[in-house]
Amino acid sequence: MLYKKPSDWTDSQKDRAELLFGRFPDLRTACGLSMGLSRIFENTKDKVFGLANLAKWHEKVRQTGFKAFNTIARSIQNHYQTILNYFDNRSTNASAESFNAKIKAFRNLFRGVKNVEFFLYRLTQLYALLLMPF
Repeated sequence: MLYKKPSDWTDSQKDRAELLFGRFPDLRTACGLSMGLSRIFENTKDKVFGLANLAKWHEKVRQTGFKAFNTIARSIQNHYQTILNYFDNRSTNASAESFNAKIKAFRNLFRGVKNVEFFLYRLTQLYALLLMPF
């Protein structure tokens, strides 16, 4: 329930949320901050508005004093120039991260790499099909 937008909640989830948030008001605030950050990336299409919205979100985080969100806000603040590039064409580096994970898994399969040249050769042979456009 907490991973879904409140607009997508079923009636029973709405009831459970009210019960949960009534007992733990900090959880309501944390959920609101999390959903607010998601809305920025879903609804903003311009870098300037993205920067303004992220600044407003950062201020809300500062006012709440949640340490976990302060860490996220600091990361966004430290990397805002590259994060704002997302609003240009709505793309991330997820595919590169996924490919990097596959390389690490392949390396771990053999418990390390002794011959780097052969490792790179095998890597290109195994994953060349993934990189070829069809």
